[in-house]
Amino acid sequence: MAPSTLAELYVEELKDLYSAENQILKALPKMIKATKHRELKNAFETHLRQTETHVQRLEQIFSELDERPRGKKCHGMEGVIEEGAELIKEKPEPAVLDAGLIAAAQHVEHYEMAGYGSVRTWAEKLGHENHAQLLQQTLHEEKETDRLLTTLAEQSVNPDADRESASERSTGLADMPARRAPARSGTAAKRPSAESRR
Repeated sequence: MAPSTLAELYVEELKDLYSAENQILKALPKMIKATKHRELKNAFETHLRQTETHVQRLEQIFSELDERPRGKKCHGMEGVIEEGAELIKEKPEPAVLDAGLIAAAQHVEHYEMAGYGSVRTWAEKLGHENHAQLLQQTLHEEKETDRLLTTLAEQSVNPDADRESASERSTGLADMPARRAPARSGTAAKRPSAESRR
């Protein structure tokens, strides 16, 4: 049944986030295994531990609401995670894959930030101050992870991917047979001599 009150909508969105977090718990180990960048691997490992805590906070909220957390699948997160999984299967060059994994992870973070921002606001409106504090903690951690990923991308991962791509391009050019430049039309050699113009 569709939610008819803000309280019901609050519970529905919490269930959506609970499903999303559990999908992330399954996806992060694959991303950790796929990345070659040490600092990025560390960031994913840290966020895996944080995600376990996020699930526990949601379970605490559901317990206080006397609601079951399961029963809804987050299709939005399923699609976002699938895009990252497809990139891993395509096996691009390591630095390019790392850059793509950061983009995929930031899609995840932004989805979560939107969801947690909404439920935090609704918790305050509904008088669930304890819930609001727990949800704000999670929202803060999602934002911190997003900032860290941006820093890693800008300072090392994207430049590495660009260098790797440039190397691939130059190697490809080196393997191509040399071409002669085509003769330009209208060169001095084709102009009539002064004698012929007389």
